[in-house]
Amino acid sequence: MEYIEEDLVRIAKRENNTKRNYLVVNPLQGKHVPVSPSKALGVFERLACMIKDKYIGERLLLIGFAETATAIGAQVAITLGTKYIQTTREIIPGVEYLFFSEEHSHATEQKLVKDDIDKVINHIDRVVFVEDEVTTGNTIMNIIQIMRNEYQNGIKFAVASILNGMTDEYLNAYDGEKIDLHYLVKTDHSNYGLVADTFAGDGEYVEANDDVVDEVPVISVGGWMNARRLVDANDYQKACSSLADEVLNKITLNKDENVLVVGSEEFMYPALFLGSKMEGMGCNVKCHSTTRSPIAVSKEPDYPLHCRYDLYSLYDSDRKTFIYDIYSYDQVIIITDSELSDKKGLETLVKALSGKMKKISVVRWC
Repeated sequence: MEYIEEDLVRIAKRENNTKRNYLVVNPLQGKHVPVSPSKALGVFERLACMIKDKYIGERLLLIGFAETATAIGAQVAITLGTKYIQTTREIIPGVEYLFFSEEHSHATEQKLVKDDIDKVINHIDRVVFVEDEVTTGNTIMNIIQIMRNEYQNGIKFAVASILNGMTDEYLNAYDGEKIDLHYLVKTDHSNYGLVADTFAGDGEYVEANDDVVDEVPVISVGGWMNARRLVDANDYQKACSSLADEVLNKITLNKDENVLVVGSEEFMYPALFLGSKMEGMGCNVKCHSTTRSPIAVSKEPDYPLHCRYDLYSLYDSDRKTFIYDIYSYDQVIIITDSELSDKKGLETLVKALSGKMKKISVVRWC
């Protein structure tokens, strides 16, 4: 399928961000906007197909950017059959990192597990960075320079993204560095800030609710594969498939049921994969994830997000996170790789969801 800008671009307002006042929300990405998981994975597979024949014979390492491009990177790596790792903002005990920053973001610190890059860097020919959108390319150029300085082995680089909004200046800079760019849709960001300013930001804002809720039992499923560490993409897909099979053995679903699957922050791909399996069973499934992104919501019909629920993170109860536009479903499945050692985050998410539905299951991949 060929995509155009109208398929993949909605403009939203960033909240309290003076560096960039707009955010591009992709309604088919499965992050902020609830979407059919098979449609989201279809977009990611289309991106993979763009580069499938470009680097025949090269050994590739794909790197997906947290948090919004983790599922994109995973699916592209799976389609190509490569090694895969995602950047992260979470703390991984006992490892060294490559640190870099994402200057326009609300959460600027990004990092890669250096120990894992060290193990594979001499056995690959090209690193392909995978993003949802590239506007200037500064973040990726930052990590490329860090990797060039660290490893000095002449490795090649490329970038694959759903959207590319780079101006000629930045495109020429990448061309001069011999870094290939692949993307589904070319965008012009020059008026996005003006569009964002037209929205009132008068949607519904729901504060995190600390009220006591009925405890939702947690289904623990073993075999966790952590994509914040280096994985073989095919092994990762098999692990996600085993996860989905066990979840579907433990949770009762009926054909034609309306089901929501909710992922958690960087943990997006397993939620989309599980949702697509449910679609194959005849369920009507939507999928999106909690996020660190504080986006303004607004009442205008053409605005992408209308209601925001403030939450505590499932990974760190001192961190604020969000979920947008919860609708009514027959049941919802929350799926996470958080240890859930502090239930405060889970309780706020369950509280937000329970306003629209009563049948809630929680799955922890461990």
